[in-house]
Amino acid sequence: MCAIPVSIPIRFVLLCALTLSIAVPAAADKVKLDPSNWGHEAGSACVSCHTKASSGLAQQWQDSAHAAAGVNCMDCHRAERSDVDAIEHEGQVIATIVSPKDCGRCHTKELEEQQGSVHAEAYSIIEDRLPALAHNVGGAAMQAASCDQCHGSRVKVRGDGTLDPATWPNSGIGRINPDGSKGSCSSCHGRHRFSKAQARAPEACVRCHSGPDSPDKEVFEASKHGMVYVAHRDEMNLDAAEWVAGRDYTAAPTCVTCHMGAAGKLPSTHDVGLRNVWSLNTPVSKRQFLVIFEDGHKMELPADEPAPRRGTELTRADGTVGTVKAVATPERRRQAMSLVCLECHGKGFTESFMRQFDAVVELYNTKFGEPARAIMAGLYERGLLTPTAFDEPIEFTYWELWHDEGARARHGASMMSPNHAWWEGMYLVGRNFYARFLPEARAAAGEHADELVDAVLRANGQHEWLDQPGQASAILGFAPQEAE
Repeated sequence: MCAIPVSIPIRFVLLCALTLSIAVPAAADKVKLDPSNWGHEAGSACVSCHTKASSGLAQQWQDSAHAAAGVNCMDCHRAERSDVDAIEHEGQVIATIVSPKDCGRCHTKELEEQQGSVHAEAYSIIEDRLPALAHNVGGAAMQAASCDQCHGSRVKVRGDGTLDPATWPNSGIGRINPDGSKGSCSSCHGRHRFSKAQARAPEACVRCHSGPDSPDKEVFEASKHGMVYVAHRDEMNLDAAEWVAGRDYTAAPTCVTCHMGAAGKLPSTHDVGLRNVWSLNTPVSKRQFLVIFEDGHKMELPADEPAPRRGTELTRADGTVGTVKAVATPERRRQAMSLVCLECHGKGFTESFMRQFDAVVELYNTKFGEPARAIMAGLYERGLLTPTAFDEPIEFTYWELWHDEGARARHGASMMSPNHAWWEGMYLVGRNFYARFLPEARAAAGEHADELVDAVLRANGQHEWLDQPGQASAILGFAPQEAE
């Protein structure tokens, strides 16, 4: 337990609460591996040949911090003959893929934080669900070209040691590598140049965080934060060795600032989901515990269920079993995120913003998310819909209700984009709920419509306006007296 007297300043209390569960230092770790472990003697031959054969690749490395430190191609690509993806190349045994496990030989702290994060698990958590959408609605080829490019693929090695082109090339953030590690450092930092500035810029995130299911690019650009970032990008100090909000830059926040960056005494982290309270890309949002396992991996659990005790064994998304070491509550996660806000905003401003955000999520849940889910569950239980996903029109309507416009409304509120919270978000949720989902649900329910659909609305209490047809308004262009 972290027993803190009431008189101790609140920011220290919050920092203690955070570090209790996560235990990472405030400053970026220096590489502790002895320099004698890099500078492989064959590295110069790699550079000489690739300068001719693929000069862009070689130049990217020449411009990198790795080159400046004397870390060469063989230091990262070297492999043992027993490695599943090892191949012989110009007399050297190498692996094409440099995995987080390889990077972790030097960047130990970053690997510990990344493993088990929502990024590292991005493929594991959707692997079983992918065929129902990507294969049935699209086709198998779409998975490699779209879903896998962001979530990652399960990279397969062919009998001759080369990589299966159905699963490679791939730099998805949750890629499952041949060595068993998860993730891809190059997804954010890029291959061969490994740029800090690139990873800190919003452009590193928007390759995947854009579009219907994760509309963060559009939301950020439409927010005040996005506006000041564009206006003051030259003041962001993106190349700095250390990058602490409020000290090394104050012009604007980026995605990294809020979700991963250091701020004041709050340490940086490579666990991008660490500070998130809510699940925002689910049919119904839940506040979430962050479970930290003894092996350093992490997992989120809904906070409306009992928190697991220390020592409890839990099965994780990839089927492995972990032993619980600690649990961070949603409140602690919110405290960490708020510490970032406090570098530029007052406590009252920050707390009021969080209340507005929470209120939108709770409104979405109670008025639309929970009723829609209850109606769909009733239709499935009665056999009025087939178990096959997307073979009936209402399943597309339901999917888009929470996955597209529902996510947009919640993300819009989380990043203060009024347009995405309402017009691109909750307005479309309401329109599609009333004008498409309910009529389709009543049609599917048939003679059971009152029991399976309208009873859910009556019990909810937020749809009573539908039973008041005499509320005249001029909003549709008809004066009240004309509408009568």
